[in-house]
Amino acid sequence: MAQLSGKKIAILVEDGFEQVEMTSPKEALEAAGATTHIVSPKPDKVKGWEHTEWGKEFPVDVTIEQASADNYDALLLPGGVMNPDKLRTNKKAVEFVRSFFDQAKPVAAVCHGPWMLVEADVVEGRMVTSYPSIQTDLKNAGANWVDKEVVVDRGLVTSRKPDDLPAFNRKVIEEVSEGRHERQHV
Repeated sequence: MAQLSGKKIAILVEDGFEQVEMTSPKEALEAAGATTHIVSPKPDKVKGWEHTEWGKEFPVDVTIEQASADNYDALLLPGGVMNPDKLRTNKKAVEFVRSFFDQAKPVAAVCHGPWMLVEADVVEGRMVTSYPSIQTDLKNAGANWVDKEVVVDRGLVTSRKPDDLPAFNRKVIEEVSEGRHERQHV
């Protein structure tokens, strides 16, 4: 497994993120040596969602108002329906996502997380996957949507659902270890 010592990863979430889509990649990144920070519009804690009910609360490390892509090597966007739906209405969160693309840094999004990519206007011409229910949104934004467990396109890693997390986590670690992807730039 790639060593990510010295790498810092921002995990952007709001209440209602699919818990395992945050915890599984977070644990994999930390096991590979990375430091992770939960970034959120919420000032203190965010609450996960486990399938059909509320999950655990997690402390917020950095508020979106204080966050800057300059301080991170990559971005993780967990899914869940509520989480990206709330985040995409937050101008600062959308700008934060887009800034990773402007800086050619790796970005990883799973399940409904790619909704943020649509809102940030960064998917045109990119190959992506997602939870099937948002494929039309991605296609309408100009993405080439495919039904695969994990898709990598110039530093952008996407997956469909929690079952895909093992493959997703491996590819996220690989892309973060490679660093900037100059072709990632929008």
